Amino acid sequence: MTLLKYLPVRVVDILVMMMVKTRFFLYGDPSKYGLLRPKQGPFSTKLFTGKTPVIDVGTVHKIREGKIQVINGGIESIEGKTLTFENGLKQDFDAIVFATGYTSSVCNWLKNYEYVMKDDGFPKNPMPKHWKGENNLYCVGFSRKGIAGAAQDAMSVAQDINSILAATR
Repeated sequence: MTLLKYLPVRVVDILVMMMVKTRFFLYGDPSKYGLLRPKQGPFSTKLFTGKTPVIDVGTVHKIREGKIQVINGGIESIEGKTLTFENGLKQDFDAIVFATGYTSSVCNWLKNYEYVMKDDGFPKNPMPKHWKGENNLYCVGFSRKGIAGAAQDAMSVAQDINSILAATR
């Protein structure tokens, strides 16, 4: 951040990305796992979009182990547990998690969003169970507690999904 006081944001992005390349020996090239690098650098992204780029190395580790699969491209349709992707791939999932970013657009794309969200795009249920909707729909990251709040929401959702799956076994 100190560099931004003395250098243009684009130059800082270039320097940061050069440092990232030197870390590839630790994490490997993420593009081979389907994680594509954004066209803008992290500081330009923050400056022009307000979004903070984050990479969770724990997630990268699980992707490398094959415990998490990255599928690039959009979703064409959802029928029950089956997702059909734009590339024609069909796959069944026990749980479907949409990571939509920091601005709620749920009401624009989710049919029957009233199971989990109000018209303003925020959870229907009050804290602390704001993450749990009806019909096994969940929302994460609306606690207004930043990444730590989103992490807690994600843990609560994972525990709830686990208890539902355990009850059906």
